[in-house]
Amino acid sequence: MQEPAITEELIEAHGIKPDEYARILQILNREPTFTELGIFSAMWNEHCSYKSSKIHLKTLPTSGPQVICGPGENAGVVDIGDGQAVVFKMESHNHPSYIEPYQGAATGVGGILRDVFTMGARPIAAMNSLSFGEKDHAKTRRLVHGVVEGVGGYGNCFGVPTVGGEVRFHPAYNGNCLVNAFAAGLADADKIFYSAASGIGMPVVYLGAKTGRDGVGGATMASAEFDETIEEKRPTVQVGDPFTEKRLMEATLELMQTGAVISIQDMGAAGLTCSAVEMGDKGGLGVRLDLEKVPQRERNMTAYEMMLSESQERMLMVLDPAKEAQAKAVFDKWDLDFAIVGETIEEDRFLIVHNGEVKADMPLSRLSSSAPEYDRPWEPSEPAAELADVPQIDPIDGLKALIASPNYCSREWVYEQYDSQVMADTLRIPGFGSGVIRVHGTDKKLAFTSDVTPRYVKANPVEGGKQAVAEAYRNLTAVGALPLATTDNLNFGNPEKPEIMGQFVEALRGIGEACSALDMPIVSGNVSLYNETDGQGILPTPTIGAVGLIAADEEPILGYARDGHVLLMVGRTGSHLGQSALLAEVFNREDGDAPAVDLAEEKRNGAFIRANREWIKCCTDLSDGGLALAAFEMAEASGVGVQLDSDDTATLFGEDQGRYLIACSFDAAEALMIAAGQADVSIETVGRFQGDSVKLGGSEAPLSELSEIYRGSFGAAFG
Repeated sequence: MQEPAITEELIEAHGIKPDEYARILQILNREPTFTELGIFSAMWNEHCSYKSSKIHLKTLPTSGPQVICGPGENAGVVDIGDGQAVVFKMESHNHPSYIEPYQGAATGVGGILRDVFTMGARPIAAMNSLSFGEKDHAKTRRLVHGVVEGVGGYGNCFGVPTVGGEVRFHPAYNGNCLVNAFAAGLADADKIFYSAASGIGMPVVYLGAKTGRDGVGGATMASAEFDETIEEKRPTVQVGDPFTEKRLMEATLELMQTGAVISIQDMGAAGLTCSAVEMGDKGGLGVRLDLEKVPQRERNMTAYEMMLSESQERMLMVLDPAKEAQAKAVFDKWDLDFAIVGETIEEDRFLIVHNGEVKADMPLSRLSSSAPEYDRPWEPSEPAAELADVPQIDPIDGLKALIASPNYCSREWVYEQYDSQVMADTLRIPGFGSGVIRVHGTDKKLAFTSDVTPRYVKANPVEGGKQAVAEAYRNLTAVGALPLATTDNLNFGNPEKPEIMGQFVEALRGIGEACSALDMPIVSGNVSLYNETDGQGILPTPTIGAVGLIAADEEPILGYARDGHVLLMVGRTGSHLGQSALLAEVFNREDGDAPAVDLAEEKRNGAFIRANREWIKCCTDLSDGGLALAAFEMAEASGVGVQLDSDDTATLFGEDQGRYLIACSFDAAEALMIAAGQADVSIETVGRFQGDSVKLGGSEAPLSELSEIYRGSFGAAFG
């Protein structure tokens, strides 16, 4: 088949800027072939090269005594003792999910699971962070249904429990929803598999499902804004098959036991191109591929299509040639393709041959590590305007407004579509704080959370970035877990706009400061830029996924409040209403500054909670909705009424940071008060659990009435 001529229009359609094309001409010393243009487009787009973010990502803390492998591999690896490691990462599938919600979300889950088991870890937990447009927008209902069904459909069929996540709604996501998928797995700390190829003349092996035309150009599509041509991009969305992925995982983990694997990489964004280039580049080797040997499910596929297809459930491996027969037998048993499609070579070349014809011949190292790297102009964010007066309101009316909102009501409608109990090690399902998983065969537990408050980041990117990490720290601490490490999913608008780039740079500064102060290094992550439609960007949404450990000799804090329990608050009395949930839901306002985060106080208060867990029956952190919403959620989950002493709006709904709410007996409350005095931690009694109503100062409503609003609102809006 005749390849098209390289024109200015074709170059632009591949997302390659004129200066980048000039660099390609310099590297090749000639005009690229059509296949080479596609390969450069795939490797140099934002999604694969991180060209706008790389210089800033280098500032993040990524190491610590617990870190076995930081960023740069398929997933991060953290030591959890006894020769075991937790392997985890979070990635976005935003653009595909907006175009085709079910498959976009499903293949996002499939991709992140492959990142984990490619490292030699068996997945044990999944989470997702979802951001949609306003409730009544024309597209929101379809997107919510499609994305939730896609996440559940893939995860449930694959057989991994979904243990946590978040769902938010805001007009800024009307034209660009966000789907961030997290997965974690368990591995032996001395049996981690990496992607760097080694050895010359080693077989390069294709594993898994056959290659089709789905997802061709997906990574390039994910690196551009949307406009009115969005429907034309539907073919760039991949199609997933969770049952094939389940077989692929079992085959891969079995293969790893044979000693045949020298290096391994999943085929995600940019498919065969990215996986081969990354393996060769990390190992300082070249790669030759013979494309006629690639298993194909469609006829007459071109070299361009095969190199850029993002068909799912595929892996690439460098194999020990002495164990080829043993390795092939494993994949034959699982009824999956196993094909030697090339070899590693000594020269710095990426040589693509199809039916004896050279389709691409380029310096491999220049495709990955020599990709463009931009220090884009950025502007500091404007200081937030001072908060205008917030009137006192009836506290029960304020609480009702929050729990009726799709942002703060129960998410049962969502998480009941996910299997959170498969594998039988889940100790806490979604709905109230961090998810907790038993480490099978041990007395250890792992806790998982995902957090960000985008309106804070918009108002004050530095404090908003800090707050996302601090809230993750508190959510893990509230179940008794020691926070270990984080993964980030940095979702922003167009980085070519200095104000958007400024949000990115400043949020990263806040995240880095918090990760350092709280000993939660970032070990993996993903950047998703150009989340805009017709020039309208999303709220800056740097999602933080975090993992914590509850040691074998420690009890998790997973109890419930009981009638007669005292309600204690650790941390300052509430006063900060700027950018609060109350302000947004009751007054339709988004003004004022984000709450300040005192990282020393966060660390001190968190250590206090973990050190005094034996006195604490139930614990939650205070975040959106402040004291009133936290106390209600604790009461509602426990099925017992609650009374708070104050009726002051700022005290009840302020979103000051570093705070926890504790339910405990009267004797335990006394012990905690004494311990807090010794630890220099602020603590006060703010109410009690009793009866069957919610009393906020002098305002009261039956718990059953509020519970009906809380549990019914999401289904009423989207069911």
